[in-house]
Amino acid sequence: MQKVIENQKIYLRKMEYSDTENIVKWRNSDFVREHFIYQALFTKESHEHWIKTMVETGKVDQLIICIKGDNEAEDVPVGSVYIRDIDTTHNKAEYGIFIGEEAARGCGIGSMAAALMIEYCFKQLKLHRLFLRVFADNAQAIRSYEKAGFVKEAYLKDDVKIQGEYRDIVLMGILNPEDKV
Repeated sequence: MQKVIENQKIYLRKMEYSDTENIVKWRNSDFVREHFIYQALFTKESHEHWIKTMVETGKVDQLIICIKGDNEAEDVPVGSVYIRDIDTTHNKAEYGIFIGEEAARGCGIGSMAAALMIEYCFKQLKLHRLFLRVFADNAQAIRSYEKAGFVKEAYLKDDVKIQGEYRDIVLMGILNPEDKV
């Protein structure tokens, strides 16, 4: 288990094949799936294909969010945070997150994980920009992203079609404040 970055309460570690069962369970839960543009059900095989073709090729950097216990054996994985479509020419990537464990929702874990991931992306990966897409009616997620430093950049009317209905998307972004180039 490789910790990437941490604070007093949580840490982010590299995702491993052994996380597949949790990822599939979390992403297939109604609460998580209904907040994603990609809503197809996950399988063990599809997730392992994602690891092989996206994570192992460097197109995606996916981390597991863990709440610290009194000792490492009591640490609890609760979700995942990732960047995808990593563009090393323009030093940018798309950000995504989900909190899979219901008990970890609504208590600031997502905002903490976002802050850690932003720090990791800007300081360690030297990215210039992160952006994300969120359903316009997901006020809780938008507040969490704003708390982490993302700002609304665009409102995309009827941008995606989910279950036969067009949905509006808010595009949000954050720039590396230390990147002057």
